[in-house]
Amino acid sequence: MDETVAEYIRRIVLKIPRDEIKMMLQKWGFLSEAQLQTLNFHQIKDNISQEVVQLCEENSADIKQAAVLDIIYNHIYQTKRMWSVYQMKKTGEELEYFDITDFKKKFKRRLRSALKNVTITFKEYEDNAIWIRVAWGTPYKKPNQYKPSYVVYHSQTPYVFISSSVLKSTLPLLCQALIVASNYHDIREMELRSHSLNSLKDIVFKRYSQVSHFTTDIRIVEENRSEKERIHRLNQEVFGSGPQPKLEFAQYRLETMFKSDPKMDVLDKKEPFRCLVKFSSPHLLESLKSLAPAGMADAPLSPLLTCIPHKARNYFKIRERKGLHPESFVSP
Repeated sequence: MDETVAEYIRRIVLKIPRDEIKMMLQKWGFLSEAQLQTLNFHQIKDNISQEVVQLCEENSADIKQAAVLDIIYNHIYQTKRMWSVYQMKKTGEELEYFDITDFKKKFKRRLRSALKNVTITFKEYEDNAIWIRVAWGTPYKKPNQYKPSYVVYHSQTPYVFISSSVLKSTLPLLCQALIVASNYHDIREMELRSHSLNSLKDIVFKRYSQVSHFTTDIRIVEENRSEKERIHRLNQEVFGSGPQPKLEFAQYRLETMFKSDPKMDVLDKKEPFRCLVKFSSPHLLESLKSLAPAGMADAPLSPLLTCIPHKARNYFKIRERKGLHPESFVSP
């Protein structure tokens, strides 16, 4: 077994909590149950990692097997990476039969036609998710296994979740390989990013309950108890009663007309204001939800704040209706 492969496997094992090493090696399936029985999981992790490497040498492990173990680790500890959402688009609405073998073949062929020194590894999961790991090299250097890109693609959907390497130049190659392999013709970033991959999936796949109705006729009362009940009710109408998906970043462009008294004649030209609106927080939606109860904003909140999940889900629907650039939104 190559020394670089041995060192890479050792480092992966060292990242795993000691109580979970056996479970993760079983999921990997590269070592037999008899080999796993020889391991002492109660010793320090450095010794465990050395023993695992020795067993892998007996089985002649290569970088592809090591990459599968790395995917398993990142699947379990997916919150350790920052994920971005991309949406692909077809020319028509027709549905095609998805062939995973054909997808893998096209993806590899397209990527390797642009860059030969890459390591490409696939692993399929039960929820129709295909995890792809790409380690990037250069025309003169072998792939760097410590700075790979990860792609999660759900077949029969236009959504792709990407955790890219630090090499920004690799992202166009990755996107091009995805649209060719999945038979789409365009791909756009949705400006939704988070460490929580599951929360991003909840948003784009509409897997959580949110009512986008805003109450406009609320009787104003003076009693604190009644006011708290009102705020609580409005918050539930907007955000729902359950926990919010963990979203960390949202961005859209706003275009709105200036409103003023015509007699004042403030503007010579009737041109709209344009600005870029960015939101970021360790837990953006829960932060917005807490503004009114904390007394930091009036209830109901402005639609500019509460529409973020709604706009994310209807991103391309709004674009097509308004005839806008894919990364733009127009204020009503």
